[in-house]
Order: sequence, then structure tokens, then C-alpha cells
Amino acid sequence: QVQVAESGGGLVQAGGSLTLSCTTSGLTFIEHTMGWFRQAPGKEREQVACLNWAGNEQYYSDFVKGRWIISRNNGKKTMSLKMSDLKPEDTAVYYCATAINPRSNCPYSLTEYYWGQGTQVTVSS
Repeated sequence: QVQVAESGGGLVQAGGSLTLSCTTSGLTFIEHTMGWFRQAPGKEREQVACLNWAGNEQYYSDFVKGRWIISRNNGKKTMSLKMSDLKPEDTAVYYCATAINPRSNCPYSLTEYYWGQGTQVTVSS
């Protein structure tokens, strides 16, 4: 059974930084693309960033605009999202996602991922 778990959310002032972490189990981590999504109240879940299984392709949504960095540590089977210059509009529940199909690049469809429970990020103005 695949399990995905996020950690690292919290409350931060605008301009501050947070690092989210994600761990997975039940699959061969090195073969699976990893991504971050977020969902704000009343809005649809949207992709934030993605790093493919080989570590040679990254995707960031336009709203990231160079503020955040996605990375993975295959030895520790973890993925991180270092967020800086946070803005109030970044407030959302952030979800770690693991691509279901091994050796696939960043899927667009939400149905192609295993999901964590989410971690709340709140940015105060």
C-alpha cells in the first residue's frame, strides 16, 4: 500500500520562508515522479511544482516565479519544497503527490497521482 505524508506547514509572515517535506512508502521511490499541489478555500487544486523521477526535468507554475525550489533525496526517499518570499495569496493546503506510473514525467491529471493528506500553509500580511 502506497503512503504519502507531508510535513512542514505552518503560519508565516509575508516575505518569510517555509520548507515542506514529503516521504513515501510502498513503492520504489527512485522510479516515481514527485510533485506539489495546493488548494485554497473555494478554489480548485492546482499544480505548484514537479520533479521527474530521473531528476532532470522540473516544472514550476507561473506563480512560483523563481521563489521556490523543489528537490528530492533518493537515498532518504524524501522530497522538499523550499518556499521563500511567501505571499498571503500562497495560503492554501499543500499536497505532496507521487505519480502512480513509474518512470512517467510530470502528469497533468490529478487522477495520475497518489496523494498525501495535505499540510496547511498560512501566510499573514
